Amino acid sequence: MPERKDSTSARLTRDHWIQAALAAIAEGGLTAVAVEPLATRLGTTKGSFYWHFVNREALLQAALGQWEEQTTTVVIGEINNAPDDPPARLRMLVTRVIALAEQDAVGPALMANAKHPSVQPVLSRVTRARIGLTVDVLRSMGFDPHQAKLRAMLAYSAYLGHAQLAHSTPELTFQTKQQRREYLEHVLRTLGAPSAP
Repeated sequence: MPERKDSTSARLTRDHWIQAALAAIAEGGLTAVAVEPLATRLGTTKGSFYWHFVNREALLQAALGQWEEQTTTVVIGEINNAPDDPPARLRMLVTRVIALAEQDAVGPALMANAKHPSVQPVLSRVTRARIGLTVDVLRSMGFDPHQAKLRAMLAYSAYLGHAQLAHSTPELTFQTKQQRREYLEHVLRTLGAPSAP
């Protein structure tokens, strides 16, 4: 670690490096998280990197933690703190994750590296938390545990598919507010439909 910061290092924070790493993952996958290209992107030197992180793995872990926080922990907090109106909470959840699927380019890039030893535990934790939240919301609507789990799995599969489409073939996703609204209503009807006898 350098003994003192240069002027560039003083201006750059740990979060600058994390955001640059997340942008790199979104654009080029895990291999794009490399110190020299990130330093160039940030207009600084490797010395600035080593002021904030011990090595590349430490940066990758911080970036993955930030992604988990922004795309999962925050969303779970929003839904859990919403008023106790189960259908409204389901609508809030579905609306939020449809928008998230379209905005989050990091998620699909991580799915492409799902077996990587740094990524696998994060994806596992995120997936379990997201499905668990959906099960909880559906259970609060009166579905038994089995039906809630089936519907949550369907919802999460649809989320992953929507995310993939939004980033690989965006022209196939909904281009207007009306189309998105119709899709949202269809998803909500499907998830909330009474169980077959």
